[in-house]
Amino acid sequence: MSRFRPGRLIGILVGTLVILMIGVYGPATLLGPLPAAEVALTVPATPVTASTPVLPAAGSSGILAVTPLAADDETSAAAATGADTASLGVDPIATGGGSDPLPMASAAKIITALVVLDAKPLAVGEPGPAYSLVTADYQDYLDYTAAGARTVIVFPGESWTQRELLQAMILGSSNNHADTLARWAFGSVEAYVTAANAWLAENGMATTQVADANGLLDASAGTGADLARIAGLAATNPVIADIIANPASALVNQRGVSNTTAYLPELGITGISRSYTDAGGVCFLFTATVTANDQTFTFAGGFLGEPDYDTLTADLTALMASATAGVTELPVLAAGDAYATFTTAWGDTASAVVGSARTRFGWQAAAPTNPVVTLDEVTTGREGSTVGEVTVDAFGESVSASLELDSRLSDPGPGWRLLHPFPVISALIASF
Repeated sequence: MSRFRPGRLIGILVGTLVILMIGVYGPATLLGPLPAAEVALTVPATPVTASTPVLPAAGSSGILAVTPLAADDETSAAAATGADTASLGVDPIATGGGSDPLPMASAAKIITALVVLDAKPLAVGEPGPAYSLVTADYQDYLDYTAAGARTVIVFPGESWTQRELLQAMILGSSNNHADTLARWAFGSVEAYVTAANAWLAENGMATTQVADANGLLDASAGTGADLARIAGLAATNPVIADIIANPASALVNQRGVSNTTAYLPELGITGISRSYTDAGGVCFLFTATVTANDQTFTFAGGFLGEPDYDTLTADLTALMASATAGVTELPVLAAGDAYATFTTAWGDTASAVVGSARTRFGWQAAAPTNPVVTLDEVTTGREGSTVGEVTVDAFGESVSASLELDSRLSDPGPGWRLLHPFPVISALIASF
């Protein structure tokens, strides 16, 4: 008859525990995955600075980047559309004055040109279809002339090509030709107005509205930000750009037309539309270029509500001076800037920093915003290893850079693993 022996039982239990530790606990802690490092997002110590454009405090104004396409993109775009060799920024570089729509005067004619060309496309250098003027076209000329509004003379029965109509309206700011184009393309000025407002809404300019084809009505009103986009669309429209770059020496029957768009070209400004009304003041649409370090930056602008031409000249001079100071090669994401810090359970720390700087040539009117940081799960890693990516909005585009460890995150070694079973076992369980 055997007797119960407590010492033997204890020995068995101890032996079992030793076997379990050797066979399970040891491998689990020594060979299992390590817990992921804790992450804390950080703000770079050296944020990119901004250079503020100088815009009028009165009226409504805005400027928008016009970015040339890369060579490959430009070739493909030209082949596909025969058109744009540049793209427009999504958001304005800057705005000035108020945000309420103001009467836009003859800037409305540039909208007419864009909407008509959208409905009736025209190849660069081609005359387009011919249109025989009717009594209504001649009556418009008589009425606008009597009212003191800008006109280009016409006679009933004359034949004008689409390009000639556009030239008279854009270069000569002809109010009667704006109405003629609207009727030719849409059947009536009223039908044109409906189509133009739909086009404005579709192109993200719902706060800008037209009530006529020529801007003589105060209800044709917009904001500086929207009119800067109109200027950019005109500048990148091949037909309008060609008309502005090559003013007509004569139109129908050798009839002359004075170019009303040019203003301060010595400052690098190309006028697109320049006009004055009592309600709207001076309204000016333009593009401008600044060259620095053998690179050229182009932006489009819209100024509404300028009280007079002296003020317009002073405001444009101040704007171009600020552009000369502000346009440069800028670090959008600076090398070494930290966007996150990793801390391991065993006390190692390392920062996730921008490995290679990302720069853009242009005008950084506001510091890059809305950094989006995407990180890998990190346990250990060598200095310089890629651990994620940061993306910011700059110059109206998304700019990204890889994030790298600025120092090594080492394995804690077997001692720490054996003495800290809970984080190691937890990481092992989480891995399944």
